[in-house]
Amino acid sequence: MIIIMGPHVSEDEIKAVEKKVEESGLTTNVSRGTERTIIGAIGDERQVQKEAIEALPGVADVIRVVKPYKIVAREWHEADTIVDIAGIPLGGKTVQIIGGPCSVETQEQMDAAAEGVVAAGCRLMRGGAFKPRTSPYSFQGKGVEGLDIFKNAADKHKLPIVTELMDVRALDSFLERGVDVIQIGTRNMQNFDLLKEVGRVHVPVILKRGLSATISEWLMSAEYIAAGGNHNIILCERGVRSFEKAYRNMLDVTAIPVLKKETHLPVIVDPSHAGGKAWLVPTLSKAAIAAGADGLLVEMHPKPCDAWCDADQALNPDELKVLMGELEAVAKAVGRDI
Repeated sequence: MIIIMGPHVSEDEIKAVEKKVEESGLTTNVSRGTERTIIGAIGDERQVQKEAIEALPGVADVIRVVKPYKIVAREWHEADTIVDIAGIPLGGKTVQIIGGPCSVETQEQMDAAAEGVVAAGCRLMRGGAFKPRTSPYSFQGKGVEGLDIFKNAADKHKLPIVTELMDVRALDSFLERGVDVIQIGTRNMQNFDLLKEVGRVHVPVILKRGLSATISEWLMSAEYIAAGGNHNIILCERGVRSFEKAYRNMLDVTAIPVLKKETHLPVIVDPSHAGGKAWLVPTLSKAAIAAGADGLLVEMHPKPCDAWCDADQALNPDELKVLMGELEAVAKAVGRDI
């Protein structure tokens, strides 16, 4: 940590900063220049509260040298992490496409969706039994009944399932039914109690980026899960809030290479929630893979016009099959496969 003192700092103010830093178990090195005095805090700077130092008289700025997240940081774990999902690797050379509807509706719908997922060549299936909705009057999902419907459909094709957990009280139901991947949605990215609980289990977790979250905030949320002992974490970029109204969210493609530099965790993209329109999904999907994404969450409904939620952004089974062929060509161009 580098502490920059003001231009007219006194010796007493310098000593007060040194004392505060040393109380946290670090040592200090004072460098006096012609215009500024700089104090270097040597040791584990995570033990020092930046705000407490900034509040001291004479302090102009405090700059962290070490990132606040550790377990998920690339500097502590250089090799890419590959998350095993029921024998299917996410990360590494193969890009995984997770297909399926936004929400679980009926057994017939989920059976047809599972068939479409398999026919397209996807190895994992998505579907929401619990649905976070902006309006309290919108369809909220079928809950535990939806988990059973989803499991019945996916098990027929031996498809691992991905579904969203909204409340820690439902975690036992997820574990009892053998949910393969727990998704933490955008609105819960900083629900720290929920993150701590999924950190105590060893089920893979997809952590979606918050609507306005910075990459550092996102990685700190991942650190909450990792600190609990669960290192099977997959980051999902799904678009951030912007001023633009032409599409649902702004897909931050830049986040993919930045994350690849900052963390060893696999990174996937949800082009469906980013674009909000089915016609945008193929283009965003190709851009994501070209930028280095390890996988995609793609919404596919047997009959999109009849979908109970997010009908505009769902592909039909034939469209998903065509997209898979196009993605294979993009993946091959960047040295990967689908």
